[in-house]
Amino acid sequence: MILEKTQLIEITDNLSASDNVKKLEFAADIINKGGTVCFPTETVYGLGANALNAAAVKNIFEAKGRPQDNPLIIHLDCIDNAEKYCFAEQNQYLEKIKSLFPGPITAIMKKRDNIPGIVTAGLPNVGVRVPLDPVAHMFLSLCKVPVAAPSANLSGKPSPTCAQHVINDLNGKVDVIICSGNSSVGLESTIINLVSEPPMLLRPGGITYEKLCSLLGKVSISDAVLSEMKPDDVASAPGMKYKHYAPKSPVFLVIGNLEEFKNFLIEKNFFEKFAVLAFAEDIQNLNLNNIFNIGSYTNPEEVARNIFACLRATDEICGIEKVYVHITDDKTGLNLAIFNRLLKASAYHIIDLRG
Repeated sequence: MILEKTQLIEITDNLSASDNVKKLEFAADIINKGGTVCFPTETVYGLGANALNAAAVKNIFEAKGRPQDNPLIIHLDCIDNAEKYCFAEQNQYLEKIKSLFPGPITAIMKKRDNIPGIVTAGLPNVGVRVPLDPVAHMFLSLCKVPVAAPSANLSGKPSPTCAQHVINDLNGKVDVIICSGNSSVGLESTIINLVSEPPMLLRPGGITYEKLCSLLGKVSISDAVLSEMKPDDVASAPGMKYKHYAPKSPVFLVIGNLEEFKNFLIEKNFFEKFAVLAFAEDIQNLNLNNIFNIGSYTNPEEVARNIFACLRATDEICGIEKVYVHITDDKTGLNLAIFNRLLKASAYHIIDLRG
């Protein structure tokens, strides 16, 4: 930290108001002086530092307790600026997906030498993202440097989708926290590797696999999306290798219809104290304590916005031993991203109740 204590900056709805602009100018100045700033995006809140300053980037890893072999993403205010930091114009696929920027997507491309190795965990490629969130856009425009940023949470915990989550995890560990609204997507960005042939989906998110295929043609899917990486495997993007998104209690994913899920919980209720993350359609049929509504199974956008907050909320319950999450086996569209995050949160513990 370069400040004596963390400064909380509240941004009001009228973003263009002079007071808001001054606050964001202050935050941008902290970035340029080598400090750390947490800022909102449409995916989750990010913890940023000047991507061109290796010492500043190191502070991100220290604040989060993040392993240094887990690469970071650089955030820009415009995709046309990517050429300054990677070989964007030489990439044959970027032009095909430029319409997705700004938005919840990160493109992996060959990096230039001005991006320090600490940002990419020593890898030759870098992830580039342009957030859609207007507060993030103004902040990044004022920074005038690329901002390296993972999610603004302690490493391994559920990602932050509101300012209070960030304050709970990082107050006293970072210089500035920009407090704005809730994240509209609620899951980290889609990561697509544009260096591989064909392009490869490394992490699903708000931009679906189906959408990428419609623009790029053939797109492969990394094995790490649906299965666990080995300890000696190299992570080419954030969120691939380590256990992520997890509350304090062990998480178990449960597949089955409502009746099967209900009977499973009734049996467990005799000898376990647990929390449940369930679909809205489940709630009225489950007469149990500590149940959190993640949204309708017909509305994955709602589930995506709620899932991290619900996982965090289970930490407020004293004495629970496990967290059971009702899931579907649908892996199309946004459901693939939801399933991916829950797999990481559960350390791949799945209970299949289907006969």
